[in-house]
Amino acid sequence: MTVAGSDSGGGAGVQADLKTFHALRVFGVTAISCVTAQNPFGVSRVEPVSARMVAKQMEQVLEVFPVSAAKTGMLYDAAIIAAAARVFRQHQFRNLVVDPVMLATSGARLLRTDAVRALTTELFPQALLVTPNRAEAEVLWGRPIRSREDQHAAARALAERFGVLFLVKGGHFSEAVDVLSDGREFAARRIRGVKTHGTGCTLSAAITAHLARGYPLTESIARAKRFVTNAIRYPLRIGRFRLLRI
Repeated sequence: MTVAGSDSGGGAGVQADLKTFHALRVFGVTAISCVTAQNPFGVSRVEPVSARMVAKQMEQVLEVFPVSAAKTGMLYDAAIIAAAARVFRQHQFRNLVVDPVMLATSGARLLRTDAVRALTTELFPQALLVTPNRAEAEVLWGRPIRSREDQHAAARALAERFGVLFLVKGGHFSEAVDVLSDGREFAARRIRGVKTHGTGCTLSAAITAHLARGYPLTESIARAKRFVTNAIRYPLRIGRFRLLRI
């Protein structure tokens, strides 16, 4: 299951999650948190769904589907976060991957500033893994991340602070190395020339899909990393864009 925002351009959010689930042969169900008007150039408008409606979507799905793993993406505000966290808590959910979506690649804010605390106190304690990118990890850590050593330090500090494993992604560095808070690294050669909008959503969705298929966490991360790398290496050519192949 994915609890996330809708991307009208199809490259990120729920659309990317469902494509990833399908590619990895798991059946995906959804709860839509926000509707966005966007394309590969950026996000022009965001309209949140009511917190009550987000919770109702989740409840209806969990009532009849044997959901074995879930992820969250763009949740936007504190009320939506609290509603999603409440449903996960009621179902004693364990295989939860939290992608703390705060900023779009274009720079658009996708999480209200006053919702960060709700994310860290309501949702992080229930997560199996949190997957911030560099900018999100900097917000949570409160320090700049300029090197691999900083990635490791941030991942360790965040894991200690919030009591959950963190995977600090490194796609914005010269080498695409993601760092787990236990010290393990997941590396891939950086591939240039592809519009990488949606890589964070795709990675967290792929981790979730592999968890649903019964793989342990570190194996799920490694397989997800390979999936995303191949999606970047062999892109789709659509109009003027070369986009992730998922």
